[in-house]
Amino acid sequence: MACHRPAAGLWGQPTKVNIADHVIPMSLDAFLALLVYAFVTSITPGPNNLMLLASGVNFGLVRSVPHMLGISIGFLVLLLAVGLGLGALLTAFPALHTALKIAGAVYLLYLAWKIAMSRSLSGRGEAKGQPMRFIDAAAFQWVNPKAWVMAITAMAVYSNPEHPFLSVVLISVAFTIVNLPSVSVWAGFGTALRGFLSDPARLKWFNIAMGVLLAATLWPMLR
Repeated sequence: MACHRPAAGLWGQPTKVNIADHVIPMSLDAFLALLVYAFVTSITPGPNNLMLLASGVNFGLVRSVPHMLGISIGFLVLLLAVGLGLGALLTAFPALHTALKIAGAVYLLYLAWKIAMSRSLSGRGEAKGQPMRFIDAAAFQWVNPKAWVMAITAMAVYSNPEHPFLSVVLISVAFTIVNLPSVSVWAGFGTALRGFLSDPARLKWFNIAMGVLLAATLWPMLR
């Protein structure tokens, strides 16, 4: 019967093969730093979180769930695309990147206008508005300037050129796990404000403020 011997090194001594070096695409320190980066960028104000805050106020937490899931899944797909080559494509063709920024700015201003013009809470009187659908929230990530900055930075800093595919997948999954509960906080906070904002005058000025703030998020990202 044939037996398998360890590989012989110098002077005939068996050599140790560190399997972790060939399988693990990221050190523990780097992974923890990635989680911190994902949390900070996901929980801080931006287009997604401001829209979820407004959605929580106007439609409640349950009806905002498709919006939350659309953000997380859409951003997951964007991360994978950037990590697998889309980021390099945009760097090679700056005009494409500029066109994407312009499209994102126009769509974001449209969403800001819709929020600012909303006047009724869902379930209270004549609410004609609808929360953002899953597919719309997912598609928005592709024209969301903050999402692009987050994705390109994450891949540039944390991906491992020795394990490109595994590290890209790990970064994307880790971001998704952190992102969903982080953005949900904003929808939950908005839901908690529904009682206070049941007054039409308060709701009107809240939605106007949210629309203005959402439009203002374009400034640091497009300059």
